[in-house]
Amino acid sequence: MAQLTYREAVAGALAQEMARDERVVLLGEDVGSGGVFKTTAGLRDRFGTDRVWDTPISEQAIAGAAMGAAAAGLRPVAEIMFSDFYATCWDQVANEIAKACYMTGGQLRMPLVIRGTNGGGLGFGAQHSQAIENWAMCVPGIKIVSPSDPSDMWGLLAAAIRDDEPVLVFEHKALFGTKGEAPAGDHVVGLGEAAVRRTGDDVTLVGLARTVGMCLEAASTLADDGVSAEVLDLRTLVPLDAAAVLASVRRTGRVVIVEENPGQLGWGAGVAAIVAEEAFADLRAPVRRVSGGNVPLPVAAAMEAAVLPSADKVVAAVRDVLTPATVTSATGRG
Repeated sequence: MAQLTYREAVAGALAQEMARDERVVLLGEDVGSGGVFKTTAGLRDRFGTDRVWDTPISEQAIAGAAMGAAAAGLRPVAEIMFSDFYATCWDQVANEIAKACYMTGGQLRMPLVIRGTNGGGLGFGAQHSQAIENWAMCVPGIKIVSPSDPSDMWGLLAAAIRDDEPVLVFEHKALFGTKGEAPAGDHVVGLGEAAVRRTGDDVTLVGLARTVGMCLEAASTLADDGVSAEVLDLRTLVPLDAAAVLASVRRTGRVVIVEENPGQLGWGAGVAAIVAEEAFADLRAPVRRVSGGNVPLPVAAAMEAAVLPSADKVVAAVRDVLTPATVTSATGRG
């Protein structure tokens, strides 16, 4: 079976959708030359400068141009090179793009995608390593996608481009070189559908993007000790597949949520609240979260690793929720 990288999947999805619909245009810093991460390589040669637009180094200009293009009937895909710099165009995203349809009673649609790199693990430092999905989750009117493997990167980006509402697609920069099975044909993965990456009976591990791999690694380690861990990949945060989370937790009775965001009000807190509200009677231990630290990310590899989640930290959390003392204190069930 043919393989492709996560990076190549981005370019593949963009090419698929640009060939399918001439209204799809691409804009951002250096996208014409392939971009810093080479996720748009070859697209200008294939589709021309009328559809692949290099922009100034201004996130405000990129977001504003994308909004105007969408309002004029195009389906723009804008690139914010590092998600950290949503901070410089947040007014356009949160106050204009997210609210345009609502404030006009549906008369003005915003069929646009803003995509770009997210997350740490590569030593890029405090201003180029943040996972910022939490910022967007606080804004109604925006959908949020964060794929964990090449096939989903392709399929979810394609679905986002076809969606009639604004979608933010977070591409984890530490995953660009990872390989997976190349999708065949017109590949689209529906938004709002979580995926079970590994079945299990003793505990549910909930991950997103890079943390899915951590959960899978932890599950393999735990299996050597006779612990059966189920791994659930959320894939999208908005819409969130809460039903899949609850169904898994009701089977296993335990859950560990693994997020790269700082734990201070991370998306994992929202998932934990849903579990506590909807499946409390099914829990055999308290909900646990493994998250990033509430500090700016360091550059030094050892310090960055200490701040970010890891498979070892997930294993430790699972072993904690499996201890008899934890189970008894949670619900009185052994």
